[in-house]
Amino acid sequence: MRLAQSLAGQTAIYGLGTMVPRFLNYLITPYLTYSFSTSEYGINTELFAYISFFNILFTYGFETAFFNFQKNTDPERVFSTGFWSLFFSAVIFGGLLCWVVPVASQLLSNSNARYNTTFLYWCVGILVTDAWSALPFAKLRSEQKAMLFSGLKILNVLINLGLTLFFLTYCRTLHLEHSNSFWARWYQPEIGIGYVFLATLVANFCTALLAIAYQWPIAFYMDWTLWKKMWRYAWPLVVLGIAAMINDTLDKVLLKVLMQNPAEAQKAQGIYGACNKLAVIMSIFIQAFRYAYEPYFFKQSGNHNAPQQHARIMTLFIAFCCCIFLVITMNLSWIKYFIGTEAYREGLSTVPILLFAYMMLGIVYNLSIWYKLGQKTAYGAYIALVGASVTLLVNGIFMPRFGYWAAAWATFMAYAAMLLLSYFWGKRFNPIPYKIKTIGGYIGLTLLIFFIGRYLPSWNPLETKWILNNLFIILFVGIVYHFEIRKHGGTR
Repeated sequence: MRLAQSLAGQTAIYGLGTMVPRFLNYLITPYLTYSFSTSEYGINTELFAYISFFNILFTYGFETAFFNFQKNTDPERVFSTGFWSLFFSAVIFGGLLCWVVPVASQLLSNSNARYNTTFLYWCVGILVTDAWSALPFAKLRSEQKAMLFSGLKILNVLINLGLTLFFLTYCRTLHLEHSNSFWARWYQPEIGIGYVFLATLVANFCTALLAIAYQWPIAFYMDWTLWKKMWRYAWPLVVLGIAAMINDTLDKVLLKVLMQNPAEAQKAQGIYGACNKLAVIMSIFIQAFRYAYEPYFFKQSGNHNAPQQHARIMTLFIAFCCCIFLVITMNLSWIKYFIGTEAYREGLSTVPILLFAYMMLGIVYNLSIWYKLGQKTAYGAYIALVGASVTLLVNGIFMPRFGYWAAAWATFMAYAAMLLLSYFWGKRFNPIPYKIKTIGGYIGLTLLIFFIGRYLPSWNPLETKWILNNLFIILFVGIVYHFEIRKHGGTR
């Protein structure tokens, strides 16, 4: 079976569970950005940034530890140990966070945005239910039950989307027009956009129950010797994850801390968060690819052809990322209408920077095989800490003056530093024959097409420029097809 076809098939199926749900979730973005001000949308951006950060602490790397230890240990013993550890620790961590919610509400609130304690409790619930479902979903990936995995992820977003519209459209309208009706009382104006978090919590709870029910019965068993081994393997991944979240999400929080005008900072969070939604399309593909690739490279670790296969996959991966970059950047003239009013679109120039940054992060994930397979996960933590240091340094110096522009460039520079460090360390510990000239050629051609498209005159009608831009994309795809598919005759 051809390697590229097999991995592409798995990526496509996992894409149903990541791209389709994210796309459905994206459908709510125009609704929220057209319905709420940049300051109100900033609440959504900031709290989901915190959720992403705390998710790392709540799952503490046990998903990857599960993939690693099930190879040489009874998989059911590894699963039960990891599942019950995450289940009970999530309850404990969640209880501690609930204790500090009233204080957090006061610290986060300002004259432009009120962080209601009710939806902060819902955020804690999201973290707990995410942790409960982490190992059941990892087991589905390990068993290559990609369709079931994707089905549950899609169900999650359908529930989320339906409830968001129910609260913010149906109940909100009734509250305004028929305030005494039964459903009108389900909407409280002081919560507002916070109903997004209630919808997410209910959706998470439903899919967590279904994922756990599929694996039931789960033996109530903890192998503490195994747990210690899993923790020794996983703790550097926690550091790596925290550092990665600093790179990926802390900038949205720092806007509020470092910008001198609190009102402008709250608006900047909304603008940057909305524009980031367009760039996150790249990270959706990367996540789908990781879901398929991570179990694959653990299983192929003993294959003598593995280095050549990894090198080939890297080339194809980067070529596909370049296509995504071009499709979005060359069509921003109409994609921009996806996000709110002109107040949001002033940050669109950050989208190409963020897209390229996320592509570099995807390359870092692909390079990570050397320390994950070589039991050198501490190096992954060091790499991520370097990236986090760059993020904090660049934002600390430039964000007070340049706002979300500094955030975008800090993300770019952090991932560039991580990529270089991971590549050169990887050459030392586990050299893989990556096709550097070919990869560099694709990236160079991508940037050339981007700058040509960006600085072409804006003809009237604009359709002329749009056609030319997309002809350039077709040209790029044709070149990749010729050199990677026809010339190689597929990959085995």
